[in-house]
Amino acid sequence: MGYVLGFEEIDSTNVADVGGKGVHLGELSRINGIRVPDGFCVTTDAFQRVVAEAPSIDAQLDLLSRVEPDDHAAIRTLSADIRRVVEGAVIPDDIVAAISESLARLGEQASYAVRSSATAEDLPTASFAGQQDSYLNIAGLPAILRHVRRCWASLFTERAVTYRRRNGFDHRKVRMAVVVQQMVFPDAAGILFTADPVTSNRKVATVEAGWGLGEALVSGLVTGDVYTVRDDQVVTTAVAAKPRSVQASPGGGTRDAPVEPQRQTQPALTDEQVVRLVRLGRRIEAHFGRPQDIEWCLAGDDFHIVQSRPITTLFPVPRTDDQENHVYVSVGHQQMMTDAMKPLGLSLWQLTTPRPMHEAGGRLFVDVAPLLATPAGRANLLGTLGKSDPLIRDALQTVLDRGDFIRSLPDEDPIAAPAGDPPAPIETDPAVVTQLIRHSQASVATLRSEIQTLSGPALLDFILADIAELRRVLFSPQSFQVIMAGMEATWWLNDHLEAWLGEKNAADALTQSVPHNITSEMGLALLDVADTIRPHADVVTFLHRVVDEGREGDGFLDELAGLAGGREARDAIRGYLDEYGMRCAGEIDITRTRWSEHPATLVPTILGNIKNFEPGAGKRHFEQGRQEARRKEQELLTRLRALPHGEQKAEETKRMIDRVRTFAGYREYPKYGMVSRYFAYKQALLREADRLVRTGTLREKEDIFFLRFPELQEVVRTDDVDAELIVERREAFRSYEALTPPRVLTSDGEAITGRYRRDDAPPGALVGLPVSAGTVEGRARVVMDMAQADLEAGDILVTAYTDPSWTPLFVTVAGLVTEVGGLMTHGAVIAREYGLPAVVGVEQATRLIRDGQRIRVHGTDGYVEILA
Repeated sequence: MGYVLGFEEIDSTNVADVGGKGVHLGELSRINGIRVPDGFCVTTDAFQRVVAEAPSIDAQLDLLSRVEPDDHAAIRTLSADIRRVVEGAVIPDDIVAAISESLARLGEQASYAVRSSATAEDLPTASFAGQQDSYLNIAGLPAILRHVRRCWASLFTERAVTYRRRNGFDHRKVRMAVVVQQMVFPDAAGILFTADPVTSNRKVATVEAGWGLGEALVSGLVTGDVYTVRDDQVVTTAVAAKPRSVQASPGGGTRDAPVEPQRQTQPALTDEQVVRLVRLGRRIEAHFGRPQDIEWCLAGDDFHIVQSRPITTLFPVPRTDDQENHVYVSVGHQQMMTDAMKPLGLSLWQLTTPRPMHEAGGRLFVDVAPLLATPAGRANLLGTLGKSDPLIRDALQTVLDRGDFIRSLPDEDPIAAPAGDPPAPIETDPAVVTQLIRHSQASVATLRSEIQTLSGPALLDFILADIAELRRVLFSPQSFQVIMAGMEATWWLNDHLEAWLGEKNAADALTQSVPHNITSEMGLALLDVADTIRPHADVVTFLHRVVDEGREGDGFLDELAGLAGGREARDAIRGYLDEYGMRCAGEIDITRTRWSEHPATLVPTILGNIKNFEPGAGKRHFEQGRQEARRKEQELLTRLRALPHGEQKAEETKRMIDRVRTFAGYREYPKYGMVSRYFAYKQALLREADRLVRTGTLREKEDIFFLRFPELQEVVRTDDVDAELIVERREAFRSYEALTPPRVLTSDGEAITGRYRRDDAPPGALVGLPVSAGTVEGRARVVMDMAQADLEAGDILVTAYTDPSWTPLFVTVAGLVTEVGGLMTHGAVIAREYGLPAVVGVEQATRLIRDGQRIRVHGTDGYVEILA
């Protein structure tokens, strides 16, 4: 390849030779109408050769690869040693000659910017921007060679080394090229984002501008002017005071210089220049095929582009092939699963659900634009979401209020609608629920026995056919009626009892310890497991060791048998896993590790239960909730009878209380049935993956998680796989994991958060959605991973979201705060059943509340106060 490449010789195939920055400059210099200062790249081959010939580096890199990412002292010492060696290295004569020749071509006396360009820098999946160094206004061969060595050495700054250790990049695989580019001495410079970096709107560009070199903005020396542009119009202008600028020094390098007073508050660009710059940006964006973060300089009236890289923080937009406007609502915020999902998980969920869903950033979204277009659809959607997630409702209202984004259509002619009687209201009969549960259990048992012996294409065909049975059970009209009956009874009680008695969220106390709630039973059953283990000190000590050693898999269960009381402990844990082992965090993604696959996940919670509770706590907990609900019922009925027409009001209320207690518990069962089936599919698919690994088709079993279901069918049929596709999907998934999905996303790419439009919370309180009544004060425990939870009785759990897998923690805590959630999501349902005050949908709760702070949760009014 050679040691030096001119920009004109570089394209997207050269990333391994010239790094991300070098490739982007090569590509930029090819775009018609874009002025890029000329230059060349010293290739990674030059770096490799110099490092290979430098004494002692190999041994130092070995030491560095073994250092823990948090051992700052060791990293500081080792990285400084490596930098000294690289900066003092002798550059071989042939590399010096190649650099000298390129300088002579461009002008040896000219000034240059010398910038590092690492092979993992400025890539779509890992922005290393700012991890390495830049040197400006460097002139003459000796100075340029000195700064090339400094750029090479900057690969080993403490910050860059720590970043790589934390993100799993191998120090030996990341190589360094160096960009040498002619300097532009600009009047103004800055940054252009071709999408709004705050809202992610792809139609809005943002320009930041200051006097002199752009380093003043990048380093934070000054705040620049900020312009936003939409449709070739400057929409907003914020001119900042710019008292300082960075200028070239006569002797080389740069200096911080004052700006003359009359220019400090002048705009750095005219509106015409801003629009012209954004048009250049759009041309660059079209070339690279994604929004760009562009560094620019203005010299005279000419714009020069000195760098462009993808904006890595934007949430992707679902792909469509039309020019219509779309409004996407996050499925993850409804399902309490906002993490990225792997392709197999996404495709299986799409096969399960009846609604068409769009993918973006490893998440699923539903396009609600058609519903928002008609008055009836709009009213229905906003009414439903208003109850379940006010932030989504408000975000949708924000889109509607703009008036021009959603086309307005008339409602369909009601005369043309098919006639049909509404289903008869369901009787308040507990037998309806037990029968639905029995049917679901029988269906899962049949699946488990039939799937055992299947393999190859027959297995995949069977699973596809069984998904139809899953949908039949999951979406049976009677099942839906039962769930709706429970929800409608809840709403009726809350509305009427607030109107008649001024009692807010009365249904919360009335739904404690309802029968047939599989999720709350799961939390209490783990208390029973703790009861079995508590008397056996050796078992408890052993389980503490399992946690300390971070054990994987289920091998520790077999080891238990050799301890006093160990067999009983093992059998209790295995019995629990037989009933609930298909559950895990993010369980709607079939690829997630289930409790049965990694039972050690449950051990910290079991140990917490042993420490925090007395024997028999599970049954006591349920009975206390039942008694509390009964006491609340009597109190409300007594108060109602004292009102005008009190007997009639009490009678109606009693009917609704019976209804909610009969049906509310079933709400959790359909998902349990679905997840039970998913686990049976997963176990069978992993057996098939084992076979594909043995035949050499797959490299490892988990490769199947990065194939969509139809693709997996084809791989099983042909014993042939596109290995590159799996590598690409793994990398894409890693990048999606770092993104935060928005509740609402438009086809312009704008992420709309929504706001609680309320003024009933005290100043400084964190506002959310009240989902379980009561007020509680306690120590906040901010927990992001259930396996890391260290809770004591009376703590308040603060987390991003909870799904059924978090329920075992609910028995310990006194209250709940989550960032994501709605009135009928799992965390809210279980919080009510356990009598825990809870506020959900509190934006950034895990960042705004610190672990260990004292907080007060107002579950009736929906806000959280930070006390200390």
